[in-house]
Amino acid sequence: MEGEIHNFIVIWTIVLTSLCYSHTIVKFFPNGKSRFVAIIPIVCLFFILPLYLTSINLGAITSFFIAWLATFKLILFAFGKGPLSSIPPLSLLTFIPLACLPIKFQTPSTNTTQRGTKSTLNVVINIALLAILIWVYTFKARLHPNIILLLYCFHIYFSLEIILTMVSTMVRVVSQVELEPPFDEPYKTSSLQDFWGKRWNLMVTKLLHMTVYVPVRSMMTDRISRKWAPLPAVIATFFVSGLMHELIFYNIGRLMPSGEVTCFFIINGVALTIEIVIKKLLNGKVLVPKIISGPLAIGFIILTSFWLFFPPFLRGKAEIKACTEFIAFLEFAKYGNLVSPTNITCPLVL
Repeated sequence: MEGEIHNFIVIWTIVLTSLCYSHTIVKFFPNGKSRFVAIIPIVCLFFILPLYLTSINLGAITSFFIAWLATFKLILFAFGKGPLSSIPPLSLLTFIPLACLPIKFQTPSTNTTQRGTKSTLNVVINIALLAILIWVYTFKARLHPNIILLLYCFHIYFSLEIILTMVSTMVRVVSQVELEPPFDEPYKTSSLQDFWGKRWNLMVTKLLHMTVYVPVRSMMTDRISRKWAPLPAVIATFFVSGLMHELIFYNIGRLMPSGEVTCFFIINGVALTIEIVIKKLLNGKVLVPKIISGPLAIGFIILTSFWLFFPPFLRGKAEIKACTEFIAFLEFAKYGNLVSPTNITCPLVL
């Protein structure tokens, strides 16, 4: 565990140094190809660095923050677009967190304080719920496999909420920068479009919109009707999202990508385009009640995740690694002892 923490510190030191370089080149390279050539080595480096981490909580999050968020933002920055591009240029202290974290700026206010209190409460609740899940795993032998997969859905949701909210709290305290909320009550979704566009994984929605959706839609507008140009853009966005998930899954389990995760996102992208087409054709004449459309959308996502999303995730034993790391964290929080996950017995293997 000490070696993993050491690698984590070294990697993020390299990341900070690389972002300082990226911030400096604005003075020497204008927007466009010259700046892109200067930044592309950093982009390649950010894809490689997460390979030196093997834990779920450090490796997967680092992979997400730098191999996905930071690289996409830097590519946009090379062409004078995206959140890193500003007139006047952003200060270094603003540029660095904005480059590698899913954040937005917000002036401190009463609402911010209230939101911080609510976030802290949500972390406590989610940790308690995750602890309950760990306990339920002790009855794994008595549970149907699909019930286990459903519990994994909650596990991923709770884990992301905990990790990202804790990071949000630290960033808010240090620099008064507010992190984008990772979710917006996805269980209240009314459709696939609502789920993927407004409720799930919000931190990358705008980023994928700028890097993939907008360019593809603009390109397709010259070839097909403007009304239908968003459809191939949606498919392309889901395809890229699938590829990035394949990368993160590889960093977690070190297994060669099978393409299943990409297929999961393509299928959901196709289903979403069909939903958009139906909505455009009906033009609001027929409305399905949310009490029906919501469960149907969530049910479709859950069933396709059972089929394509979780199998490669489980082949890398990610659930066992996440379980043991969480128990190690609880041991550290309770006793102050830094316990290696390899010395912990996870209920999932009982």
